[in-house]
Formats: sequence, structure tokens, C-alpha cells
Amino acid sequence: MSFPLFSVYKQAFMGMQRNMWALAITGFINRMGSMVLFFSSLYLTRSLHFGMEQAGLIMSFYGLGSITGSYMGGWLADRFRNKSIMLLSLSTCAVVLLSMLFVTSAWGISAVMFLYACTADIFRPSNSSAIAEYSTPENRTRSVSLVRLAINLGFSLGPALGGLIAVWLGYSWLFVIDAATSVLAALLLYVMLDDTRAQPKHPKKTEEYKSARSAYRDRYYLFFILLTSVYALCFFQFFASIPQYFARDCNYSEDLIGLLLGLNGFLVVCIELPLVSVLEKHTHKRRYITWGAAFFPLSLLILLLLPVSFFAALLYTFVISLSEILAMPFMMNESLSRGARERQGQYSALYSIAYGVANILAPMLGLGIAGSYGFHAMFWMFILAGTSCTLGFYFLFRHSSSFPAA
Repeated sequence: MSFPLFSVYKQAFMGMQRNMWALAITGFINRMGSMVLFFSSLYLTRSLHFGMEQAGLIMSFYGLGSITGSYMGGWLADRFRNKSIMLLSLSTCAVVLLSMLFVTSAWGISAVMFLYACTADIFRPSNSSAIAEYSTPENRTRSVSLVRLAINLGFSLGPALGGLIAVWLGYSWLFVIDAATSVLAALLLYVMLDDTRAQPKHPKKTEEYKSARSAYRDRYYLFFILLTSVYALCFFQFFASIPQYFARDCNYSEDLIGLLLGLNGFLVVCIELPLVSVLEKHTHKRRYITWGAAFFPLSLLILLLLPVSFFAALLYTFVISLSEILAMPFMMNESLSRGARERQGQYSALYSIAYGVANILAPMLGLGIAGSYGFHAMFWMFILAGTSCTLGFYFLFRHSSSFPAA
């Protein structure tokens, strides 16, 4: 090697503000405890004995809450300090998670899922706005990757721990531990994030806000958000339907499924930041989004064409992780770089809403099709959707000059 891996990491970390590290550490703690979403479908089918189609419908309320929270979070992010909104989100999440211990009916769980996603996703636009505020155009993609590295480090540990907790202690403890880590993340954010120099937000009183293009009228960005939503719809099968496939067709236990989910986070931690630190120096960053989208249908082809085996599951996890590593950091950079500062909350909210829409449709479509027609039919549907998404990104970026600048 021309340079050791340690030097690549050292170079990638250089130039980051202290507040970026605060966001990263908070993200690590919060995501390490976020075991609920990963095991929700198994909790509903195995512990509460709902059918797959009903479990998919219940989980779709998470997406409805995500859209609501993202829109509210975008409105708040353009008006109030990012730190205050993130603290509100984390502390409220803990209360909602604990309420899951006391509901067992389909409507009750659906309501809690909605509230959980709503309170959790109020966090996202302010978090994105904070990343934009505490980074520069030169290191923005690396800043996104630093926060993603921390989140995925937590993600690599969370599912593995969650699988063990589900097996040895029971699903109820997942909600307790997730609530505890939300409180801990809020305390760390309160202590570590210094927002005393943050610019006050009074958008309705400024001419800059009135003259800046609204994200809801930016045709290029709206098409980009549509494609991002389709990509997220496909990728979220990794959490929504693939654990069911591993459990039902491959006969894997919860702890083994947790290790496979955790491997995704481990791969992202090891590969993404040093790779992005090299790729962000190139001029045409958008092409990596297209490449990342192209790896998704390839990942499902592995499960579809190879015999059922642990090797196929490992190879699938590696390829879909590569899809995430290439696509998601540059997608978020595109979102953070597109709009004016005065409208950053709107742009970040739309980006979060794209994932909220995917959260609604992913379990309904994935588990619904798998329950009615089998997992192979589900694989073919999302291979088609992933291929269409890849072509969409290719043509959007190729003709981006035909859209007016934000």
C-alpha cells in the first residue's frame, strides 16, 4: 500500500469542528440503543403473534409518524436553535418508548409506533442543519460520513446486542434500553454541543428568507427526493422483510440475524469514511449515488440466484452495505448543498420525508408481497424498482443543467 489505513483515517478526521464530534458521539449512543426498529417485525410476529401482513400494516404507522415528524422538524429547524429541537426529540422519545411496554393491541402499538417515529424524526432536520452549520463545503461530505460512521458504529453493536437481549431477556427489555440510551444521548448533547455562536433564526423577519427559493418549488430537488424515496424503499427491506426471510426461509435465530444486521454497520464503519475522503475530491460526486443505487438490485440477485446458505447471506450483506456506503453520504451532501441557508430546514425536511414515505411503504409492500406470493416474488419486484431508481438518478444528473439553480 502507498499509505497505511491509519493515515487515511487520520486525514479524513482532520479539520472537523468540536461540535461535529458532539453530533457524532450523540449519534453513536442513540443508535446503539435503537434496537426497536430492527426487531419490530419479529416482535410483532413472534411475541404478539400477528401475521406478516398485519405486522407490515402496523409498521407502516412508523412511516406516517416519520413524515409528520420530519415536516414538523423542518418547520422548527428554520425557526429555533438546532440544539433545543434535538434535545426535545431525544427526551420525548424515551417517554414514548416506555409506553410500548403497556400496549399489546394492534391499534395501540400502531399509535405508539406513530408517536415514536414522529418524536424521533423531529430530530433529523435539525441534525442535518447542524451538520451544514458546523461544516464547510470542502469537508461537508466527510462531516456527513463522520456522523454516519458514529451512527453505524452504534448500528453494528445495537442489532447484535438486541438479538442477544431478545433471546435471553425478552423483547420488552429492548424498549427499556432504547429509552435509556435516548436519555443518555440527550444529556451528552446538552453538555458537549456548544451553540452559543449559532446565528439566531428569525426567518419571517428577513429578506433573505423571502428571496431564497422554496424547496417545494425546486423541480430538480423534488425529482431527486422522489428517487431518494424509491431507493430508501428498496434499502429498507434490509430491516423490514429480510429479517423475516432469514427467520422463515433460512431458519436463523434472532441473535444470528442481529449479527448479520450488525455486520452492515461494521462494514460501513470500516469502509465509508476513508473511501469518501478519497471520492469527495473528485469533481463528479453525483455519479457515486448512481453507482450505489446500482448495487442494490445486485444484492437481491445474490439471495435470489444463490442457494440458501450463510455465505449467500454474508455476500448479500456486503453488497447492500456497499450500496449504502456509496449512495447515502453523497445523497445527504446533495441535500445539504442544494438550498440556501435560510431554507435549509425545508430541504432537510424533504430529505427526511423521503425516508418517511419509504418507512410507510417498505413493510407494507415487502411483507405484504412476501406473505401473499413468497419472498422470491418480493425480490423480483424490488430488483425492478432498484433498477428503475438507478436509471432515474443517471438521467437526472446527466440533465441537471436544464434545471434552474436553487
